Amino acid sequence: MDTISKQTAIFAGGCFWCTEAFFTDLKGVEKVTSGYIGGTTANPTYREVCSGYTGHAEAIKIDYNPQEIGYEELLEVFFATHDPTTLNRQGADVGTQYRSEVFYTTPEQKDIAEKYITFLGDEKVFDKKIVTKVTAATTFYPAEDYHQDYYSNNQDAPYCSVVISPKLDKLRKNFKDKLKETAN
Repeated sequence: MDTISKQTAIFAGGCFWCTEAFFTDLKGVEKVTSGYIGGTTANPTYREVCSGYTGHAEAIKIDYNPQEIGYEELLEVFFATHDPTTLNRQGADVGTQYRSEVFYTTPEQKDIAEKYITFLGDEKVFDKKIVTKVTAATTFYPAEDYHQDYYSNNQDAPYCSVVISPKLDKLRKNFKDKLKETAN
C-alpha cells in the first residue's frame, strides 16, 4: 500500500487490549497501535496513565487504507464494540483513561464522527445518551511493547479468555463481511 492512500483513525473505548483486538482483523486495516492520547504528560507510562492523573485515554491508532475500509465503517465497529453511554467506564474498568472518545485527524473525520453520533442518537440505537467526545487528535504516544498485540500474544490469559474472546466472537459474527480472509 502506498503511503498516499493510508489514513489514520484514533479511538478510545476502554481498555486498549480489547479495542486493538477488534480492529486488527478488519479488511483494509494495516496496523493497530495501542497507546495514550489526550493528556498533559509527555511520554506517559502505563502506570502513570492508570493513575488517572495524566489525563490520557487508553486508545488505539489505526492505520488503514480508505480504498478498502471507510472511516464510517471503522466508527460502526467502534460503537458496536464498547458502551458509548458510560462516562469514564467500560465494564469493570473505571477512570478517565477508559473514556469513550474519537480523536479526529482531519476536519472530514470530525464531521463524519459528529454526524454518525447524531445518527445513532436519532435512531435510538442505545437506551441512554451517547457521551462519546469528538476531539482533535493531539500527540499519540505508543504504549510499552508488552501492550502491543496483547490479545494475540496472551489469548489464554484470564482477561483475554473471559472478557475479550466473547466480544471478539460476537464481532466476527456481526461483521463477517468486513474481516480479512485469514480471520474468517
